[in-house]
Amino acid sequence: MQTSANSSIDEQSNLSMSKSKSNPLACPAKCNVFIAGSGGREHALAWKLKQSPRIGKLWVDPNANVGLRQLGEVCPQSLDPKNKFHFKRFLEKESIHLVVVGPETLLAAGFADEYHDPPNRLVFGPTKSASKLEWDKSWCKQVLRSAGVPMAEGRSFTQLDAALNYIKSREDPLVIKAAGLCAGKGVTVCANKEEAIAAATAALEKKSHGAAGETIVIEERLHGQEISVLALVDGKTIWMLDACQDHKQVGEGDTGPNTGGMGAYSPTPLATNEVLRMIERDVLVPTLDALRREEIDFRGVLFAGIILTHGGPKVLELNCRFGDPETQSLMARWKGDLLETLWLTASGQLDQATLSFETGTSCCVVVCADGYPAKARVGDSISGIDAAENLGATTQKVICFHAGTAPGNAGTLVTSGGRVMGVTAVAADLAHSSALATQAAGQIHFEGAFFRHDIGHRVLQKTSHSPSKSAHSAS
Repeated sequence: MQTSANSSIDEQSNLSMSKSKSNPLACPAKCNVFIAGSGGREHALAWKLKQSPRIGKLWVDPNANVGLRQLGEVCPQSLDPKNKFHFKRFLEKESIHLVVVGPETLLAAGFADEYHDPPNRLVFGPTKSASKLEWDKSWCKQVLRSAGVPMAEGRSFTQLDAALNYIKSREDPLVIKAAGLCAGKGVTVCANKEEAIAAATAALEKKSHGAAGETIVIEERLHGQEISVLALVDGKTIWMLDACQDHKQVGEGDTGPNTGGMGAYSPTPLATNEVLRMIERDVLVPTLDALRREEIDFRGVLFAGIILTHGGPKVLELNCRFGDPETQSLMARWKGDLLETLWLTASGQLDQATLSFETGTSCCVVVCADGYPAKARVGDSISGIDAAENLGATTQKVICFHAGTAPGNAGTLVTSGGRVMGVTAVAADLAHSSALATQAAGQIHFEGAFFRHDIGHRVLQKTSHSPSKSAHSAS
């Protein structure tokens, strides 16, 4: 089992801070929490937060799915920036101590900047300037290049003619990425120049990604296994979580278009201790040092999408929040008090945290609605959640994390999005957790439901060190 690593970014000593009442940033004995975001990631976080002995009242997003609504009270105020006065009044009136931000769109809108008000209220999630690593891939490339971080080589373009000339000058296969946020669907992995030309034209001329594609990044196409490495960061301390492996493409055997994620498992045996040390040393530390040179204090989750090439780990993308469906896999095995850990991260006291994971492996299989990742059908009645969760036994468990679900008529549950349910199983090893999660996902029924049956196949088929087609994950 992979062990979490805790290290300091710089050489200054991390002085212990008292948790007594004299510490103005001590976590309240009863901490009221608001979770911003309405998907499967947020349901998994809420599920774990509710297990904390420190949890006071839990508030959830006004657009929360049914799973979230079952755990907390729905916020009556919109999160729209135009409504920030009333939302801030809500936070004050309800004495919200901690705001946990799930989606990257809110971070990009400056949610953390607006509502972080220590010591009265902390926000878990980086500022707008820090999260630019995710919402502007062109800028992220500049930061990584200046820090000497190993990555896929590439260039940014805003003009189609220049982009096409660059594509025609290259002999190697290319990847075309929208520089902005596209919910995991802004990447085209191209087999030849014709596909690259079509992808660049679609983004820059036909505006296929809207404003998010006004700038594109054209990268070399790398080959190797991809892993997701998430780390908690409080400005001076890094704590790496168990590494995951996501499955981006919609079809079995990693075929078809990219999605937000069809499933994930953790820990992955691909992330050996040596690989993790390299990622920490060559990616996380220099990236955060580069931000500090720009006077940017990063607090939250730094999520590195890494490809393991023959030349070592290289960065495909950086995200600034918990991944989805990686979070479902991680929360299923998380030991200890998540609330306290998030508080210590947001308050700059992560060196005081105690963090570990249960033994075994967790696997999340995402059940999707017909049409996904394009326009998905909604409004179909869902059944089978109890049957799925009842498959868990004494030594293993199954949890159904809601994503695109909504209340229907007469107490029914209906689909409301493309990714509907993250069926997550914990068992002794990947083979058993993948089989159990797949079996449980088969218990979830609604019209047009589908899911991948091969989550974890790259390791289970013993192809972990051979070249594989890269999905070049991106948000």
